[in-house]
Amino acid sequence: MKSNPAPDLIFMDIHLSDGSAFTIFDLIVVETPIIFTTAYDEYAIQAFKVNSIDYLLKPIEEADLKRAIEKFGKLNRKKKREYLFQQTQTNFSGNYFTKLLVSHRDSLIPVSIEEIAYFYTSAHQTMICLSSGKQFSYNKTLDSIIQHLEPELFFRANKQFIISKEYVTNITIWFDRRLLISLSVETPERIYISKNKSAEFKEWIVSGNKKEAK
Repeated sequence: MKSNPAPDLIFMDIHLSDGSAFTIFDLIVVETPIIFTTAYDEYAIQAFKVNSIDYLLKPIEEADLKRAIEKFGKLNRKKKREYLFQQTQTNFSGNYFTKLLVSHRDSLIPVSIEEIAYFYTSAHQTMICLSSGKQFSYNKTLDSIIQHLEPELFFRANKQFIISKEYVTNITIWFDRRLLISLSVETPERIYISKNKSAEFKEWIVSGNKKEAK
C-alpha cells in the first residue's frame, strides 16, 4: 500500500497465477530495481526493458543469485538514480500509460488516463483529480508522473500542476505576461503558466488541432 516505504530491490517471478508480471508496468510506475526469476529464457529482452538488473533462470543456482545481489550492491545511491533515470527514458519513450492504479481504502482502482483532469502536489502529497471531481492520493512525484504521460495530452504547468488538454476551458493573459489557466473542474489554487513557458504552452494547446487539420 502507499503508506509502505518503497523497497530497495524487487525479486519478481514473471509467470504469476493471474497472468504475466509485465502487465503491471502498463498500469503503474515501478521505480525500484528488479531481479526477475523465471523458468523460461524467452523473456530476457523484455525484462531488461524495465528496471531489471538481472534475470535468473529456474532452478536458480546459488552462484547466480549471489552474482545478481552483488551487482545490485555495487550500485551506490547516485548510480541507482542514474540507472533508474536511464531506464525510465528508454522504457517509456513513446510507450505511455493508458491507465493508473490508485489506492482507495483497501482497494486498488484502475483509472483511465482520459478521465484525469489534472495532477496536483502540495505538502509532499500528490493528488489525482478526475473530470468527475473525484480525487485520489497518488504516491508519486510530478517529476516521475510526467515522464509516463503522452506529451500531446498533458502539460507540466508549474511545480504544483500537470494539466490535461482535454479539460482546459479558458486562458487569460495576466498582467505580468503569465497565463491563467481555467479547467472544467475546480482546482485547489489558481494555475499559472510563467511567461517563460507561455509560448510552449500555446504551441501545446493547439498542437492536436494542427495534426487533425493535415
